[in-house]
Amino acid sequence: MALIMIVDDSPTEVHVMKTALEKHGFDTVSAADGSECISLAREMKPDLILMDVVMPGINGFQATRTLTRDPLTKSIPVVMITTKGQETDRIWGLRQGAVDYLVKPVSEAVLVAKAQEVLERRAEGPGT
Repeated sequence: MALIMIVDDSPTEVHVMKTALEKHGFDTVSAADGSECISLAREMKPDLILMDVVMPGINGFQATRTLTRDPLTKSIPVVMITTKGQETDRIWGLRQGAVDYLVKPVSEAVLVAKAQEVLERRAEGPGT
């Protein structure tokens, strides 16, 4: 099954997403900030990264930009999941390389459907 990395500095958010995804058969790993995410992504090569924006140190926008420009991690899709709901935030997140942008709170159904959609798109390959 696909490995999904959850990047969020809130243990509660991580727990909620982890529980929902694992219930639907996904494997998960978590990182508490952008820096940990970048090093874990290089090491573990997850199939999908769910990225919060507001975190200490390297924020989600910075981490996404780093991941999508790194030859080792640029093929890993990043979906931003954040409380930053302004249209300018969404546009900025997508410009950093995210494939999608969801605003919290995200229901379990939306979370799982988005993960499945992005993973299917990735499996179909470039240009889909």
